[in-house]
Amino acid sequence: MATSSYSPSQKGLHWLIFLLVIGLYGITFAEDLYARGTPERAMVWWLHISFGLLLAGAVVARLGLRLTRGAPNLPSSMSVNEQRLAQLAHLGLYALMIAIPVIGVVLTWLRGDTLTFFGLFTIPAPFAPDRELGRTVKELHELAANLILALAGLHAAAALWHHYVRRDDVLTRMLPGSNADA
Repeated sequence: MATSSYSPSQKGLHWLIFLLVIGLYGITFAEDLYARGTPERAMVWWLHISFGLLLAGAVVARLGLRLTRGAPNLPSSMSVNEQRLAQLAHLGLYALMIAIPVIGVVLTWLRGDTLTFFGLFTIPAPFAPDRELGRTVKELHELAANLILALAGLHAAAALWHHYVRRDDVLTRMLPGSNADA
């Protein structure tokens, strides 16, 4: 179902997910500040896992809204190929937003850690740790994280191009405070 604009909740989730993706990526660099086995390094991963689970919840909510509310139609000035490319980019972003937290959960359990959400609940690993497989899964998690940053960068560049070159409403319909359906 297509709408004329994104709803405030769709916009809020879009920007929350953006901040979480950037923040989670940044948190990983804090690992290098602390030696292995220190409480500070453990805190970095506790935060990464907790915020990663928050990201997963936000993505589920965003996907639910996308499926129920739809998305605004793309500008008629866009060619069929441009529209397909935009749809493919969005599909890639959604696929990565789903895959990255799922891979992260598996990685957490392969390391032998429990899954925790800010200490409110924990879920122990349903299988035995496997450090060797964990290293491979970690590489996949990192690759997916790098891919989402690259694709999100292209997504942002396209939105800016639409705003400043094409002068259409592609960017403004996702900005807070712009006209939206209730």
